[in-house]
Amino acid sequence: MSTETELLTTPEAAVVAGVDVRDVNRLIDERILPEDLYTNEDSRRVWAGACALIRFYYDAAPSLTAQERKYAIDTLCGEMNAKAVVRLIKTWRHKRPHWKIEHHFLTLNFDRFIADTLAEHDKLTRARTAVTEDPEILGGTPVIKGTRVPVYDVAASAAAGVPMRRLQETYPSLTRELIELAILYAKATPPRGRPRQVRRTMATSPSRKVLRRRRHEASR
Repeated sequence: MSTETELLTTPEAAVVAGVDVRDVNRLIDERILPEDLYTNEDSRRVWAGACALIRFYYDAAPSLTAQERKYAIDTLCGEMNAKAVVRLIKTWRHKRPHWKIEHHFLTLNFDRFIADTLAEHDKLTRARTAVTEDPEILGGTPVIKGTRVPVYDVAASAAAGVPMRRLQETYPSLTRELIELAILYAKATPPRGRPRQVRRTMATSPSRKVLRRRRHEASR
């Protein structure tokens, strides 16, 4: 994680943990996530390190009961405070210690959950870096750096079912990775107000560029 004290909004935490926002809120509302791992001051936010535990709770559901999963989380957090949990995860990136608990015949290893969480956090960091808000560009609308392509337009198109190939044709200045980062950024930082509507023709009709190419090929 970028800092030991980083707090994420619930949408950001959901992206990093690989779950929905309602899943994050559920663990807090039902007091499954220890209080030291989140705050409700001003707005609900979650320590970045706690996302590994959120991921564990849902990913392990097919194998462990809710009681067993909560026991595992309580056991880990009972041995260290919130900052220690985050610090341990941050250290894991470089030293790869084994983070596990043992209970009778059951051994739980959290390495995979931490690795997956760190990978998603890295993606979120890249997405933040790829996006800029400049009052001189579209009035401060979040756009991909070096372009005038609004992030939320790209994300809305993807959510409407526009395939990646079509998105790349529509936004030729964006690589596949930048499109994916735009989608992730929009998910982690949802816009206020009503969702953007995508023009129906965009999802169903070929672009003018494609039509011109097809006409040219037909005339040859």
